[in-house]
Formats: sequence, C-alpha cells, structure tokens
Amino acid sequence: MAIIEDRKEIREGLASLIGGAQGFECTGAYRSMEEAIDGITRDVPEVALVDIGLPGMSGIEGIAVLKIRHPKLLTLVLSVYGDDDRIFQAICAGACGYLLKKTPLARVLEAILEARDGGSPMSPDVARRVVELFRQMRPPEKADYGLTAHETRLLKLLIEGHSYKTAAAQMSVSVNTIAFHIRRIYEKLQVHSKSEAVAKALRSGLAD
Repeated sequence: MAIIEDRKEIREGLASLIGGAQGFECTGAYRSMEEAIDGITRDVPEVALVDIGLPGMSGIEGIAVLKIRHPKLLTLVLSVYGDDDRIFQAICAGACGYLLKKTPLARVLEAILEARDGGSPMSPDVARRVVELFRQMRPPEKADYGLTAHETRLLKLLIEGHSYKTAAAQMSVSVNTIAFHIRRIYEKLQVHSKSEAVAKALRSGLAD
C-alpha cells in the first residue's frame, strides 16, 4: 500500500494507520507524484491512495501515468475535492474509487480492501454525483478530433508522463515545436490543461 499526499500530517497519519493495521503494509509514503512514480517503479504495491491537489504533477495526471506503467496497480483517490469535473477526470484516468477526506479512517481501510477485492469504493456523496453524471452523459464515440499523426503520437507521450523536453527527444524535434503542437492539441480537444487533455484522450479512446 502506497500513500501519495503532500500534507505531512495527513501523510504520516495515514502511514501510521495503515502500517499498524493487521493485514496491511505501507510500502511508501510520498509527498509528490514525481516522488511516487520513481519510488513505485522500484516497489509496486497493490493499491495507491492518491491525493489530487499535489504540487507539480497533479494526482489525476499521475494516476494516468501509473496506469500506463503499472496496469495492475489500483489507484484510490482520497481528496477534499468532490466536484463533477475532478471525479470524472480521476475515474477516466484510471482511479478505481474515490473517497473524500472526511471519510472515517476505519472506512478508508475498508475501502482499500474493497478495491483489492475488485470493488470501486466511493464516498456516498461521490457515488450520487457519479450516478447523476452518467445519467446525463453518454460516453462519446471514439473520435480523432482531427488530430494529425504527430499530434496523436505526442498525446500518447503525454499520457505516458513525458515532459516537453523528453517528448521532444522522443520525436526528434525542438521543445518549441512540442509547445506548438500541444497548443494545437488543446484547441482541437477544447481543453485547457495537460490533465484535461489526458483525461479526454483516455475516455475517447485516443490512446488505444
């Protein structure tokens, strides 16, 4: 079990709770997604408890990266945010469940076991929002949004967690060229950030 949480008191509290519970083991407690990606590469747990509002790479972006790198790793969100956009983006990025931070600690432990057993644990407020959200929306058909082959390849690199610099190296172009293509991708997908682009690509099948 890994914990990805930037607030020290919460991170240490969860690590103590999980480490002291029978049948649980805390394999790592990370203050950023960048630290977690590096650490989890060396020691892959069954479940990662992920905060969304992290410094640097967001939890949603990180979930998508972890899903690509470790398909069997289950990511369970634990966040103060309960709005539709973040819930939807987290689930589309690959989260298996979504808990609010007001969730009692005993329920957090139950949710981790539920996730390991194939469930999708959610706080009651979140579950109601998910039901309402999917009642209003139909999953879009797979579409290319007019992306060129270069733009599609770059989008897949973003999903894998590449930066502008590493994506430029992969595609043998300059960082300025990457920045230009990313602006074009945002325009075509009608998004405003990397996390939104990654979430839309995943739920639209652009990464297949």
